[in-house]
Amino acid sequence: MHNERHYLHTLFEPESIAIVGASETPNSIGVTLVRNMLDSGYKGKLFFVNPKHPTVFGQQSYTAVDTIPQRLDIAVICTPAATVPDIVDACGRAGCKNAIIIAGGFAEAGPRGAALERATRENARRHGMRLLGPNCLGIMRPGSQINLTFGHGFAHAGTIGLISQSGALCTAILDWALPNKVGFSNVVSLGAESDVDFGEVLDYMVSDPRTENIFLYIEGIKNARRFMSALRAAARCKPVLLIKVGKHPAGEKAALSHTGALVGADDVFDAALRRAGVVRLANVGQMYAAASALFSHFRPRGKRLAIITNGGGPGVMAADHAADIGIPLAQLDPATFTRLNELLPATWSKSNPIDILGDADPTRYGLALQACIDDDHVDGVLVILTPQAMSDPTQAARTVIEIARQSDKPMVTCWMGEEQVGEARKLFKGAAIPTFRTPEPAVDLFSHISNYYRNRQLLMQTPPSISEQAPPRLESARLVIETALMEGRKVLNEMESKAVLAAFRIPIAQTVVARSASEAMVLAEELGLPVVMKVDSPNIVHKTDSGGVRLNLSSLAAVRDAWLEIMDEVKRNRPDAQINGIAIEPMIQKPNGRELVVGMMRDKIFGPTIVFGPGGTSVEAYSSDRAVALPPLNSVLVADMLASTRTTARLGEFRNMPPVNMDAIESVLLRVSSMVCELPWISEMDINPLIVDEHGAVAVDARITIENTPITAGRYDHMAIHPYPSQLKSSFQAKDGTQVTIRPIKPEDVRMEQEFVKALSPEARYMRFMNTIREVSPAQLVRLTQIDYDREMAFVAIIDADGADKEIGVVRYATNPDGESCEFAIVVADDWQGKGLARRLMGILIDTARSNGLRYMHGDFLAENSRMLAFVSSLGFVLSTHPEDSGLKRGVLVLN
Repeated sequence: MHNERHYLHTLFEPESIAIVGASETPNSIGVTLVRNMLDSGYKGKLFFVNPKHPTVFGQQSYTAVDTIPQRLDIAVICTPAATVPDIVDACGRAGCKNAIIIAGGFAEAGPRGAALERATRENARRHGMRLLGPNCLGIMRPGSQINLTFGHGFAHAGTIGLISQSGALCTAILDWALPNKVGFSNVVSLGAESDVDFGEVLDYMVSDPRTENIFLYIEGIKNARRFMSALRAAARCKPVLLIKVGKHPAGEKAALSHTGALVGADDVFDAALRRAGVVRLANVGQMYAAASALFSHFRPRGKRLAIITNGGGPGVMAADHAADIGIPLAQLDPATFTRLNELLPATWSKSNPIDILGDADPTRYGLALQACIDDDHVDGVLVILTPQAMSDPTQAARTVIEIARQSDKPMVTCWMGEEQVGEARKLFKGAAIPTFRTPEPAVDLFSHISNYYRNRQLLMQTPPSISEQAPPRLESARLVIETALMEGRKVLNEMESKAVLAAFRIPIAQTVVARSASEAMVLAEELGLPVVMKVDSPNIVHKTDSGGVRLNLSSLAAVRDAWLEIMDEVKRNRPDAQINGIAIEPMIQKPNGRELVVGMMRDKIFGPTIVFGPGGTSVEAYSSDRAVALPPLNSVLVADMLASTRTTARLGEFRNMPPVNMDAIESVLLRVSSMVCELPWISEMDINPLIVDEHGAVAVDARITIENTPITAGRYDHMAIHPYPSQLKSSFQAKDGTQVTIRPIKPEDVRMEQEFVKALSPEARYMRFMNTIREVSPAQLVRLTQIDYDREMAFVAIIDADGADKEIGVVRYATNPDGESCEFAIVVADDWQGKGLARRLMGILIDTARSNGLRYMHGDFLAENSRMLAFVSSLGFVLSTHPEDSGLKRGVLVLN
């Protein structure tokens, strides 16, 4: 595949820039932009546009963009909103590629501003121009001497890419970064995102070799699928840390008026970030700390923290905060205990936090720290010092720094006080070891960096669309839903809801509905006493509150009386409710059972969201103790979900009850996950209670709400994360009898892909990668195998070689930013060429691209690769000379 530049390259590496509205007027945006660019030492061509002034700071000023004698990469427009649509049109006519719109007064200002924004966007689109903004601070690329912002001051060149929806926050971070020697590869203020959005800028930073860490400040998201897609792609290659505001409803309103974007439920957002491999920070202070840590190449490995302190109080403060935010204290290895007993005074704490006592000198600090570093049960160390008579803060800091140099385990320090510890703090800063004044932020930093490590593992998960267990009866479930929709109903009754669960093989308590007291007795006899009776009404959610439930009815007389009582009470309490009858089901006798709720809600941004927590009547009381996850799920993601709620602790041995069957809970969650993947009509679902004991789980009550969904191109368009498309797997028998399987690529295919590329002949590698690489780098392998099935697709052809999978060919496409076309690449093992495998792979790829709504497929080929050119011509590709490289041919296939 031709190694093309990213399509936003000219926005971030422009060779020619015009400032429209450039001026010398003090305190104007125009003068700040001009001064920033003149001071930055930009090496490209810089033009000024202002019809009122012949020169700006001694340099010629042009009357309009189209009078500039050169094609522009960027026009920065800092004139009032009303003038912007016409200026953008003039830029487009002059062949300018990008515009940055600084001014506000667009959609956020009301209907008139929204019309201006629409006109601006349409003018840009007509000329194929990209817009950043409006209402933004601009961009900065310190390594290329570019400062197209109206903020005062500049930034050091570095490796952090900052993307912010707030210009004010950008300036605050830059102000902090300068004296702290923290540098940036890019600073991008997005403003209202009328065109270029978060996802696209993130995508650019992934491909940018200068960016090693990415920081995001978010107020709201417009396109969840694209946002998640770009976040996951970024986090696979680089650490991504994020602050999101709009956590509480009042904050949410303020953010809405600022960016015109929606904000989802906060814990759903958290679940989305965990799933994307991203760490969420609470405030700018934490961002600064994490920036310093990442800048010093602080690399995480796990969550188990050891705390070393010379004061009991600060150690307890750190331990308490660690417990509050879910950071486990390391259980020290017995050998480490023995070692510490030999090295420390007899009265040391004998536990973690390791209190090495108030008279600890630098040597004792060094001995305790080395023992922790050498312990495999310790993932990182927090070292605390309070200045006391015997402590030498500066020398102790030198000892810690010396040990840190020899180790790759994360280390955080907290030298408390001011006067006596100033020198030590300077030393830590110089050695790039994070240091804090109090224990809590130090623990926070360790938590963020170790969460990054855990989230990276969650990110690698590619769950199947339908769990690999016994397949569901999809048709039965769809029939129940379609029938209800045809009758104009949005709520399935209990029997219908349970029929859908049963179709996905979730164990249910069988339910029948009685229309009269005598029918209730007959049905109770058939089911077997004792039974439970519940009112069946589409209008009543909480049946107990309306007097509509009777439990443990063990005689037919009790059943008859209960029927009459329920009808009487419900009619009195809820005269408006439509009553279909009374549902009867066996009384589930589970003396060791725990009541749980498993539900699904549809978040307005991230779509289907699975919720797990305590059930029964306590569901509202414990609403804060719920775990939330985005489907699709697999065992690893379910385990993470269960670990994030206190409810799970009550499922072990509890009040003389044996632990419940956790496999049964996992099974229900996996089946609910495949249910919400495969049934886009479900808008809400509650299994409450799900009763679980040592033998298994059973759904006692269930309620499903549905809605008519528009028919869309993709089977999983209702989801923020595209499941593994297992339905695209196929196999065939080659002419020599070999069985070949063709399936979408998975993250687990990394080693197989590496072996495949290694085994290619130098000629095949040259034809495929257009350079003479011998091996693919680990970062490239990650990008090749961990794909987002929403915007790209790769199929591998596999055969069995001595019991192991062996790759013999791969074909892939990546969708272009226009959303209509894609670029493809194919490579087949040398000994499988000429056997029809390439044609079969291309056929599958072309069909998939077509069914995903793409209109064109193109590829670039070396002009000397005559076999490939003949092959793609035979598939219907039209060949022409590449517009930018005469050594290449471009082939285009029309898909529809």
